[in-house]
Amino acid sequence: MAARPGHNRRRLLLKTLVPGVVVILIAVAVVALVGSGQKAPYTPGDTVEGITNELQRKVPDGFAKIPFVDVAQEAGIDFRHSHGTRSIQLPEDMGSGLAWGDYDGDGDPDLYVVNQAGPLPERKSWPSSPASNRLFRNSGDGTFVDVTAEAGVGVRDMGMAATWGDVDSDRDLDLLVTSYGSLRLFENSGDGTFVDVTKKAGLGAKGYWAGASWGDFDRDGDLDLYVCGYVNYTFDPEIQKKSTSLYASVIPASLNPSTYKPHKNVLFENDGSGRFTDVTERAGVANTKGRSLGAAFCDFDEDGWLDLYIANDISDNVLYRNMRDGTFKDSSHAAWVADYRGAMGLAITDWDSDHDLDMFVTHWIAQENALYVNLRSEQKELNKGGKKTFVNFQDDADQMGVGQIALDFIGWGTFFLDLDNDARPDLFVANGSTFQKEDDERFLIPMRPLLFWNKGPQHGFFDVGRVCGDYFSKQWVGRGAACADYDGDGDVDFAVVHNGERLALLQNQAANGNHWLGVRLRGDKTNTFGLGSKVTVICGESVQALVVGAMPSYLSQPDLTLHFGLAQRTEVERVEISWLSGKRQTLTRVKADQIMTVDEPK
Repeated sequence: MAARPGHNRRRLLLKTLVPGVVVILIAVAVVALVGSGQKAPYTPGDTVEGITNELQRKVPDGFAKIPFVDVAQEAGIDFRHSHGTRSIQLPEDMGSGLAWGDYDGDGDPDLYVVNQAGPLPERKSWPSSPASNRLFRNSGDGTFVDVTAEAGVGVRDMGMAATWGDVDSDRDLDLLVTSYGSLRLFENSGDGTFVDVTKKAGLGAKGYWAGASWGDFDRDGDLDLYVCGYVNYTFDPEIQKKSTSLYASVIPASLNPSTYKPHKNVLFENDGSGRFTDVTERAGVANTKGRSLGAAFCDFDEDGWLDLYIANDISDNVLYRNMRDGTFKDSSHAAWVADYRGAMGLAITDWDSDHDLDMFVTHWIAQENALYVNLRSEQKELNKGGKKTFVNFQDDADQMGVGQIALDFIGWGTFFLDLDNDARPDLFVANGSTFQKEDDERFLIPMRPLLFWNKGPQHGFFDVGRVCGDYFSKQWVGRGAACADYDGDGDVDFAVVHNGERLALLQNQAANGNHWLGVRLRGDKTNTFGLGSKVTVICGESVQALVVGAMPSYLSQPDLTLHFGLAQRTEVERVEISWLSGKRQTLTRVKADQIMTVDEPK
């Protein structure tokens, strides 16, 4: 959330290709504004030639605006985040998230939204708070029904994240909820109701739990769980009286995560029946120095085993390489992603269509966001002759238009989506301040969200939000966000949680005639929903790749159905599936405009 006071980095990354090897020259410069012979740091909100104006990008002529409309109320989603007056404490300002998942198996993604029952000093009133977590069942006609009470998942807590996963391999989605205080695991009964099995499952640990991700790290066919711990927060009136000045704003020490020591992270191994054992120390993924907010399981080096990337706040981010023996190796520095900034949101896709998986990370103010481009395809020469390297990443955020633009924003929920179905992944970022209003400390300062259109690897991304609907011209205290084609019309919609405000359901109202393909996986030896498996869609020179379950956003989860835009193509040349079990499957001449369910070969 925060970073070293005054810390502001500008990255110029130069890539030079030489025969048989890729040489990456990384120059890190601290940008200073020089006036009357004295240096002064960049202050958010300033317009500075050579800093904020250096890489300005206007909406390109080739972009046809795609209208997004907030239809939450019309769709039957009546959700307001939090209740009461904030008491200026860190946990209250950090949440919350949401999760899309087809829990009833009818083919439509349902929506679970996490809430905060009220200010921390008013815990005794939480059981009667109107601000509970909510489950909205998709009716299949573009509307939702609030089924929270009958489903039994109306948690009232200082809620943070939610994520769906089939923990007992019975082919329906169970639900994990994190909070400042506890974890809760709800087992899907298959009849529209859930049972709290937290203690039975071995997940009763108390703590400040943030993001959580499912992944079969040991490839035994069931889902394991990695849970991020944030900070060891305790309320202290004396700490709240203290404050620091940062970017011309006064910040209470109780809102600064650097005031508190990092909280532990935990890797839970599934025994196959939905019961978990803490194997963190054995696996080597404790991340003891990290104030963690999100993590993603993803096979970055494509050796068939899931690696683990962790987004840390005011701590180095960490990339753990799966060593295939139940342990991981910290490869953060070797991979060039041990970045000390305030990291919150995390999204993964093959943004540049070169078959390997890249990462986007949102950051705190004056730090820019990061676009880590996977150099695996460029490093193939290094792996010839039997030599095997891991992977390296290069931060191309500035060059591709998503870095410098974020200097004045604090980014949270984020995900890649093909907003116009042109066969290129676009990008959304929810923004919202952690600074409170100077004239009314009851409220945090809102910020404008960002919607980036991808013009291709040679051009990068362009902020097109202001021509895509009123939502992007207004300011919000954005937090969790995730996408799904909830109305089944072939384009991607999304929902955003706003701290202390109403949820937005942004319906994509594109009408450009572009085609699409949805892919759902049904595992056999791989876990039942295929989490961790990679799907690549190839049409001529167009290449798109996504991994099931590898888009944790911030405290959130997108639908597990993968969506691919196809532009004007009515048929897909090849769909290649790399199942986590190691099996490879290729489907040819697949018709467009359908959601295709693929079973893992026996």
